[in-house]
Amino acid sequence: MGQMLIFGMGYAASHLARRLEARGWNVSGTTRDGRGGTLAFGDRDAVLAALRPATHILSSVPPSDGRDPVLDHYGDAIALAGATWTGYLSSTGVYGDTGGAWVDETAPIKGRRADRNLADAAWQALRGDMCVFRLPGIYGPGRSILDRIGEGRAHRIALPDQVFSRIHIDDIASGVIASFGGPPGVYNLADDEPCPQNRLVEWGCAMLGAPVPPLQALDEAGLSPAARAFYAENRRVANGKAKRLLGWTPRYPSFREGLVTLNGDLS
Repeated sequence: MGQMLIFGMGYAASHLARRLEARGWNVSGTTRDGRGGTLAFGDRDAVLAALRPATHILSSVPPSDGRDPVLDHYGDAIALAGATWTGYLSSTGVYGDTGGAWVDETAPIKGRRADRNLADAAWQALRGDMCVFRLPGIYGPGRSILDRIGEGRAHRIALPDQVFSRIHIDDIASGVIASFGGPPGVYNLADDEPCPQNRLVEWGCAMLGAPVPPLQALDEAGLSPAARAFYAENRRVANGKAKRLLGWTPRYPSFREGLVTLNGDLS
């Protein structure tokens, strides 16, 4: 089995770590403070010690303040590491707004966040064995529309032509694992059925027997800047490359399959 070092043990990366550990892998990971058995990101000696024997290296740390902290602090060491596989969890936000059109990995990088665009390109250039995974909206246990409905935080926004792609954390993990035996490159990991956010809200409310939120204009909803930015882009993300080259198939091809499973977790 392999030995994985993960920079940034967040929601998706922690799920991947558990999947690998269940297969007998040795997994170590970094967090800011080093709690919960992780390495403190700033403890350079400890991180480099974990980097040396790693067969696989993954970063899930997003850029911050215009810089990629992993590349800034450990990029040179990762570039020279003896690992046989390296990966980076990026965002489909690098494609920017396409007016609802489909995008694949050949589309130009033109997202609103320059730091995201630069980090995506820098990780691609770092090593010849690099896999960059561009992810849309991530959901899973404890982080889905069902949780937002239950907490009274779901909204229906009057943007009838707005369409989004999504990905369940199980399908992120299976896509990353599938790439261990496939060619390096850039891969979109997304479900098969992009759809409007309102459809997701309505479906979730029906599942929970909850009232459907009123339809609101964007300016009326009182959204946070991050939530409002979610509605600033409109695109459908194609996943055919990962299917063809990695043999990956999403376990949850649409939000319906994913929410049915999550509803069982809530009951």
